[in-house]
Amino acid sequence: MADSALVLFDYWRSSASYRVRIALHLKGLAFKQHPVHLVRDGGEQHASSYRDLNPQGLVPALVHNGQVLTQSLSICEYLDEQFPEYALLPPDPLSRARARALAQTVACDIHPLNNLRVQQQIRQRFSPGKGEVVEWLNHWVSEGFSAIEQWLSRSSANGDFCMGGAPGLADCFLVPQVYNAERFGCDLAPFPRIMEVTGRCRDIPAFAAAAPEAQPDAPVE
Repeated sequence: MADSALVLFDYWRSSASYRVRIALHLKGLAFKQHPVHLVRDGGEQHASSYRDLNPQGLVPALVHNGQVLTQSLSICEYLDEQFPEYALLPPDPLSRARARALAQTVACDIHPLNNLRVQQQIRQRFSPGKGEVVEWLNHWVSEGFSAIEQWLSRSSANGDFCMGGAPGLADCFLVPQVYNAERFGCDLAPFPRIMEVTGRCRDIPAFAAAAPEAQPDAPVE
């Protein structure tokens, strides 16, 4: 099963795409990128050609050997099963469950309340001021991060990263959400453990290669 068959449909600033890029780079997998601009011309994700690929009209989508995979958590777990070198999940069931819980706190509880399409709906339906939108975003980031901070601080299984001495699935999800929080101007001072883990991750080449500003479709400043 050749990793050259991997094609990632993503957007440079999409945190869900960012997660999958980290996983791909941690595993050392070669992949082709197909940018899908989420804003230009009303959003390329709404084009029929992309909806045929992913009926949800969301990124990321990963094509492997002609098969389309969607949803970042599902994609990351698929990659872990198909390419077991550099495991993203710990070997024991309890630790795997905890890693998934951390990832799902980001993917299910924080991100859905502040992603692009939610922001667009809030602005279109309620015409809030910019400060009110930012306050909404920061509220849900802080709610989720408060729980993650406690879990990371309490668990004896945690080392330099979310689940031990090397980054894995939970880190793939945490770091992009920190990136979003920084964009929103969220106060991250109450989350020192999260920021320690994020800082260590950002020093790793796989995370640097996956960062939004390193992507081919990132705007040139």
